[in-house]
Amino acid sequence: MLGRLTLTFTILTTVYAQDWPAYHGGFDNGKHSTLAQITTENVSRLKLAWRFDTGEAEAGTEMQCNPLVIRGVMYVTTPKLRVLALDAATGKQIWRFDPHGKDKVPGSFRNRGLNYWEGGGEARLYFASGPWLYALNAKTGQPVTSFGAKGRVDLRENLGRDSSALTVTLSTPGVVFEDKLIIGRLVSEGLPAAPGHIRAYDVRTGAVKWMFRTIPAPGEKGYETWPKDAHTYTGGANSWAGVTLDEKRGLVFVPTGSASFDFYGANRAGDNLYANCLLALNARTGERVWHFQFVKHDVWDRDLPTAPTLVTVQRAGKPVDAVAQITKSGFVWVFDRETGQSLFPFEERDVPPSDVDGEVLARKQVLPLRPAPFARQQITEDVVTNRTPQAREIVLSRLKSLKNGPQFTPPGREGTIVFPGFDGGGEWGGGTFDPDTGLFYVNANEMAWILRLVPARRSGAQNGRTLYVQNCAGCHREDLAGSPPSFPSLKNLTSRSTEAQVMEIMRKGAGRMPGFARLKEPALNAILSYLMKGEQKEVIQEAAAPSPLDQKYNMDGYNKFLDPDGYPAVSPPWGTLNAINLNTGEYAWKIPFGEIPALVAQGVRHTGSENYGGSIVTSGGLLFIGATNHDAKFHAYDKKTGALLWEYTMDAAGNATPAMYAVKGRQYVVIGAGGGKSGTKSGGSYYAFALPE
Repeated sequence: MLGRLTLTFTILTTVYAQDWPAYHGGFDNGKHSTLAQITTENVSRLKLAWRFDTGEAEAGTEMQCNPLVIRGVMYVTTPKLRVLALDAATGKQIWRFDPHGKDKVPGSFRNRGLNYWEGGGEARLYFASGPWLYALNAKTGQPVTSFGAKGRVDLRENLGRDSSALTVTLSTPGVVFEDKLIIGRLVSEGLPAAPGHIRAYDVRTGAVKWMFRTIPAPGEKGYETWPKDAHTYTGGANSWAGVTLDEKRGLVFVPTGSASFDFYGANRAGDNLYANCLLALNARTGERVWHFQFVKHDVWDRDLPTAPTLVTVQRAGKPVDAVAQITKSGFVWVFDRETGQSLFPFEERDVPPSDVDGEVLARKQVLPLRPAPFARQQITEDVVTNRTPQAREIVLSRLKSLKNGPQFTPPGREGTIVFPGFDGGGEWGGGTFDPDTGLFYVNANEMAWILRLVPARRSGAQNGRTLYVQNCAGCHREDLAGSPPSFPSLKNLTSRSTEAQVMEIMRKGAGRMPGFARLKEPALNAILSYLMKGEQKEVIQEAAAPSPLDQKYNMDGYNKFLDPDGYPAVSPPWGTLNAINLNTGEYAWKIPFGEIPALVAQGVRHTGSENYGGSIVTSGGLLFIGATNHDAKFHAYDKKTGALLWEYTMDAAGNATPAMYAVKGRQYVVIGAGGGKSGTKSGGSYYAFALPE
């Protein structure tokens, strides 16, 4: 019997060594492949093996899926959140699942991948579209009707309060441990918002097996770090970026984001545990083992942007199993997996108080002393752009009118620079660990953003525009331009939507937007008339009963700090690729990452650019990554030196993490080219590359 079990394990290990069976390659989030047919010596011969076009690319859509490959079948999602099974060797479609039916496609949602599980002779895929978590038969693509209600579970249920009218979805896959699917969730960053509790579902039935409250209830640890009734009304503290599993220890590592509302927290006085934390939970029970809070009472949108990575580092000549977490602010933290002890020194610093009415910030925050940050930390005159003398002069002049300082400079009404910006620094692509060299790879943005608080009037005579500014401009901007694709433009809305459709969204919410039914019909009609007709109907907003959801301040939109020609206000590099030795904390190499074609045409190269999506590292000596927004290139680098060895220009940016696999002895690397970030061209194709046969 033992011999048969050993043989079975050997066969499965061999199969999975050729596959990419989980998001980012494995539940350790390491993004490492042992395949070595493609090497530093022959990668220059890499050719397009096949391309599959989903046919769903439209202006503003994105496609960020990291494909799964299991026994020669590839599973992916499309820009409009359909699921496909493809022949991994040819790219030919096997089946297609459309979760929407007659419903409108929720185009503002993103999907970064799926979960796969097999047991008892069946194989399933799990993914979410809108509030629905689906279980699909991996062979047919049909819903497994024994899971939840006819194949799906409503993620808005069982959160401890009514969240039926709120945004709750899943953008990043979870992990499967034993008979449990453990996931975080995406919720609104404004108010009202659902709580971001972590849940484990039975993989067979969809029943909730356990739940960890990230906003503690009375009697739970951390309750004292919030207002008395915060667990009944505030939201967020959610893990939208995914989770990581140490299967051997039965530990699941969960990174959380800020509490809602992101930028003003008078209604959530206190440190707000477990927001902005790395949680180590017992994967069987959901009980807390340890936690570390990176930002107390966050008002800078410093969500942990990615699931951490399991690594093994050397300390005092001995291997230590650790977990590495990157941050939007540009740091790498490394902790002992079992104890939560930081393996590099850090310090607690005094930080300034807020001068905004009602806001009480934490007086101390933590920052690591090693490794050095992978992104610049503050805009000074020597950091300001020198692209042209005029651009520099205008940026310097504007800089003088803004609040500018080190990390944790408080938001203000005059506008505060956040650098690295709301998108990082580190982003959702996360870090990549190479066990062969001990190097940890991070691609980063170096863009500044401006955070400005504006008063939110709630009663008295108001018109449609003032009501819009108070309730909608924080995401869609005062000029209706939005910050696509996350927050779409509302200009020329009549060409895309009817009044009934817009009113339905305002009442019930859509995508990341909460419903605003609490505004009452006259106010909603006034906003509708402003959006659809430009009218500014006046209404009398009656003073409502005091509510912690109604705050004194909002923000005026997600605004990048740009020069007059639309380029970053800081000097290059605007994006970097970094290799860090986690044994020593030293950088092995650091290079500008990405280019702007319009500047290349002017002879300006190696500027770096915004980049979204992760890398993978191989035993063949290579680091593969797309990510760069503007040049739409897929790159292969020497993992030891950072030398560029190969690149390919796609029809849209590869804002996704690649996958590596082999079919019948031939090694492939595949990436989704979805684009759509920051106004770039949208795409909908998967590109697979291999050496010539």
